[in-house]
Amino acid sequence: MTYKRIRELREDHDLTQTYMAHYLNVNQRTYSRYERGERSVPLEQLCRIADFYKVSVDYLLGRTDVKRPYPASRLSRKT
Repeated sequence: MTYKRIRELREDHDLTQTYMAHYLNVNQRTYSRYERGERSVPLEQLCRIADFYKVSVDYLLGRTDVKRPYPASRLSRKT
């Protein structure tokens, strides 16, 4: 599911694989493998992609169809 979502987001923003690969500091071939589901996206890169598109990691992973990230106040609360 992740690979489909990162491809859809990239295409929706009219970006190239080369652009995203540069942003993530990986080569284009590696990024292409992320989009084809041939290689798992490392957690650090997944977080960077989510931040870039302003979506939640849960959205990228297919755990929700809600794109928006969680409010910052929920993330910074101490329990």
